[in-house]
Amino acid sequence: MFLDFMSEVEGLLRDALDRCGYKVEEGVNNLGLDVSPHADLASSVAFRLAPLQKKSPMAIAKEIHQALSQNYNYVDKVELSGPYLNFFVNQKFLDTVLCQALADNAWTGRMKELVIVEHTSANPDGPLHVGHIRNSVIGDTLVRIMRRAGCTVDAQYYVNDMGRQEAMVVVGCDHFQLDGSKADHAIAKVYIAANRLMETNPEIRDEADQVIQRYEAGDDETVAKIHSAIKYAIGGIEETLHRMNIRHDSYHWESEFVRKGDVAEIVGQLEKTGLTEYEEGAFQLDLTQYGFEKKMVLKRTNGTSLYITRDLAYHRYKSQNSDRSVDILGADHKLVSGQLRTALRLLGIREPEVVIFEFVSLPTGSMSTRKGKFISADELLDEVEKQAYEEVKVRRPEESDDFLKQVAAQVAAGAVRYDVVKVSPDKATTFDWKQALDFEKLSAPFIQYSHARACSILRKGEEGQVDQTTPVQSDLLTGENEIALIKKIAEFDLVIDRAARELKPHQLATYARELAESFNHFYRYSPVLDAEPKLRQARMALARAAKNALRTTLETLGIDALETM
Repeated sequence: MFLDFMSEVEGLLRDALDRCGYKVEEGVNNLGLDVSPHADLASSVAFRLAPLQKKSPMAIAKEIHQALSQNYNYVDKVELSGPYLNFFVNQKFLDTVLCQALADNAWTGRMKELVIVEHTSANPDGPLHVGHIRNSVIGDTLVRIMRRAGCTVDAQYYVNDMGRQEAMVVVGCDHFQLDGSKADHAIAKVYIAANRLMETNPEIRDEADQVIQRYEAGDDETVAKIHSAIKYAIGGIEETLHRMNIRHDSYHWESEFVRKGDVAEIVGQLEKTGLTEYEEGAFQLDLTQYGFEKKMVLKRTNGTSLYITRDLAYHRYKSQNSDRSVDILGADHKLVSGQLRTALRLLGIREPEVVIFEFVSLPTGSMSTRKGKFISADELLDEVEKQAYEEVKVRRPEESDDFLKQVAAQVAAGAVRYDVVKVSPDKATTFDWKQALDFEKLSAPFIQYSHARACSILRKGEEGQVDQTTPVQSDLLTGENEIALIKKIAEFDLVIDRAARELKPHQLATYARELAESFNHFYRYSPVLDAEPKLRQARMALARAAKNALRTTLETLGIDALETM
């Protein structure tokens, strides 16, 4: 679709540049191509050449324009607009887009990379809180985007089974009884209770230290206790993730890299850099020459490894088993992430691509798990689902309670996901359920409702009785809103490609909103069912194409595409 048009434009520009004697390096968008409000695709390459050629951008653009070939496939015309070259699609392109969208077979890209995306990876010491949600939603959306782009993706959860938190969970289970609440919440209660007990009984800390040492040494009883507690907690965490349509493909435990000797091997390699030293009994890596004031501790005084040491081994594994590896990390991990990537460079290991996100907040509450003051993701989802139920009930009072509950759950999950992912990861955001559930404004329910409306149009038009073997006369779709909708559908593969390369899932969220708006403009100003037969068939085809595009976009965002709401 749009990538084909862009590819043709790139070829035309390269050919014209060669004729003019201008050289522009190959690379990601060195031709300055972008969608423009003044054209279907505009090039600002003249600005890039001006400093090198000692000419004005307007003069260069004029030369390139005159040198362009007139042998077009999807290009209708090329206009010179000052220093810009504006390209416009032709009717053949519009016909091709409509046919591909109707066939529903143009939605997978051309990337063939093997990608590992690590996300969530919350400590298994309690339930996910609202801070974890942004990690999970960003990570899962990127997984879906990359798969849509053609990549083979392994969504991984890195289990912290060797840290103090998990040791405190074991100590908590030894001292307190798990109650019958949801598994991750039950684990949190004994973890919090153990931390409170430690405030009056310092021996609890010694117990936790002994658990860490015995586990790292491979003591069978300790291993069994930790494995049992972790699997129990993760079972509860998975329930929460599944409510938001999030699933992991594989789990990797820290201990596997210790047991196989990978951690010891990494420490040995770092020792050869000459940057390690013992300070107050702890083995550390001095990275001051790379801009880090704080030294990176690799081993404690008792000889046990730290999270970051084990993380280095895990990242070596990811590097060896992928073409790209992506980490989703909160802003509080900036320092540690920088140290880790520097250490990997010292070892000659490919660094991960890191998406650092700022936190999502709510109007109330701290999110400290240790003190027991947090707002869990379950509580948030329950509240949003409750409010969604009331919204759906007002709109569909005639429906059964089972229907209302099912739709409310799907609307609530979509509302949370969309509200989280629509904001660029590097910007902080506050979740407001009223805005997130607004069916009339730019929210997930608005997009879901647009899909449901398309389905309704097709049902009313008796889709099954339309002769789909007769070629659609797409040249009848000449209205401004009809053409705009076809072009917006065409942009899907471009948005997916860029979001996958740049790791910016909010770009797809923006596109989803624009696609829904474009469909609603079409629906409002281009009557489908009341049009004369041939035009009706063409508009029905466009409605079907839009439905396919909306469904695919929603699915890639991890949001259910509802057929009725």
